[in-house]
Order: sequence, then C-alpha cells, then structure tokens
Amino acid sequence: MELRQLRYLVTIADAGNIGRAATRLYVSQPALSYALKALETELGLRLFDRHRGGVTPTAAGRDVVAEARKALRQADRVSAAAERHRRGQTGVLRVGFAASGAAELTTRARAEFARRHPGVRVEPKRFDWGQEADGLREGRVDVAFVWLPNDLTGLRAEVVHTDLRVVGLAVTHPLACREGISVLEINDDPLMWTERAPREWVDWWAVNPRPDGSSPRWGPTNDNVEEMLEQVAGGTAVCIAPAGMARYYARPDLAWVPITDVEPMRVALAWVEGAESPLVAGFAAVVRELACV
Repeated sequence: MELRQLRYLVTIADAGNIGRAATRLYVSQPALSYALKALETELGLRLFDRHRGGVTPTAAGRDVVAEARKALRQADRVSAAAERHRRGQTGVLRVGFAASGAAELTTRARAEFARRHPGVRVEPKRFDWGQEADGLREGRVDVAFVWLPNDLTGLRAEVVHTDLRVVGLAVTHPLACREGISVLEINDDPLMWTERAPREWVDWWAVNPRPDGSSPRWGPTNDNVEEMLEQVAGGTAVCIAPAGMARYYARPDLAWVPITDVEPMRVALAWVEGAESPLVAGFAAVVRELACV
C-alpha cells in the first residue's frame, strides 16, 4: 500500500464521484478506477458502492477512509519536519495567504517584519480557496494567514483579523447601487463556488443554509479568485467575499455591497504545532502588535 493510493481513496470519498476525483487528482478516470479496484483487491474489501450518481463508501470504506486521512496527515507532518531541517536557518520566511489574506494587515506585517529583519527574505505564497492550512502541514510555507473555517489539525492558530462579508455583483445588477443588503436578497442569483475547498468551507461562505432555511442557488464553479471575478463581472453569477478582497480586487465592472445579516469572516495566523522557529515567532509578534493598533 502506498501513500498515493491513500490520497486517491480520500479524494474519491470527498468527491463522491470517480470522474470528479480524477479531475482533482489530475489523473485519467480509467487509471483512478483501476487504482481503486487494485486497492480493494489488496485489502479484500469493497470500499465503495457504485451507483448512477457516483460512489458512496461502504461501512468498511468509511473506516478505511478515516484511517487513511490520519495516515496522510502524519505523512504531511513528516515531510514538513524534514523540509524545516533541510532549510535550516536559511534566512527565508515563507508566508501563506489566500486571495487578500488578512487585507492590509498581511502587507503591513510582511513589510514591518522585513524592516526589523533586513537579512531575512520574506516570500509571499498565495493559495487558492481553503488550501493555506494544507500548505503549512505539507511544509510549503512556514506561517500563514488562514481563512476560517478551516481544518487546523496539527496547527497552532490565533485569530488576528475579522472582516465584513460583501456580495460581488456586476455593475449592471439591480442591487449594485445599494449600501447594504440581506443575504436573502440574493437567493435567486446563481452563486459562484468551488470544488477545490472542503464542503464546510464552501457552505460557510455561501451562507448555506440561509437564515430562512433555504439553500443558495448554486452557480458556476471556479478554481481561483480571478476566474470567479471574471464570471461575476460578466453577469453570470454573484459571489460572497471579504470586504478586504473588494478593495484588493477593485474593478470598474464590479460592485461590492455589504451583507448586513451574516457573521464576519475571521482570519487566523497559523503555523505547525511545535515548529515555532525564531523567524515564525518574530513574524507572529509583529502581526499581534499591528493587529492591536
């Protein structure tokens, strides 16, 4: 059994469909189906029930998938530990963030840290939707601004920023000139979403369910902020984002309207538990200081 097989297994379970899982894994559907059958043969168990809409884990499959998740998290920690020792004290701090991160705090913290540590190179690393925490566990960054909710397993995190949520609209949309709206007022609008992020993350941003118990009208999917905004500007759908992103991605063909009846977004500064190097500690100190100003 290989880690690659376990990653395949977990992705199939999350996607609920072998075709979608193959797309996420950048492998062909026949190759993924063959790999799943080979693993089931090796284990002597049927892990998924196949049906018209996709696949559903069997009772045995649910247990095996749960253990596979644990094994993958531990493997990521092993890789991250090795990466930290390979780099040693290289004088490089890699800072992860998604889209606009923690708005102005992200840029100010990097600049102030660089001013105080002129011998350290600060490398910003942008992640797409909800991937910052995985980037930490996989050793791709040393510290990250993580949009919540997110899986913080194995991480130390502290909330350093909150931001209002706004709806992004084409400037021709009937609500584009409003100073504020209820989320219920966009119930009939197709809503942009992504298959790249965990479902909990997607539902929180979509406000699913809505305050009246209804579900959003799901619109097109996207892989990153640029794809999302292109569709919104074209009038295909609307999106929900933090106010900081509205400032970072201001465009003449977009309007951003505050949503008055949803909780704000929270952003945590996070790093791997037990891996608080002097550089990470110094960056965290700068962020705490600036967040209190």
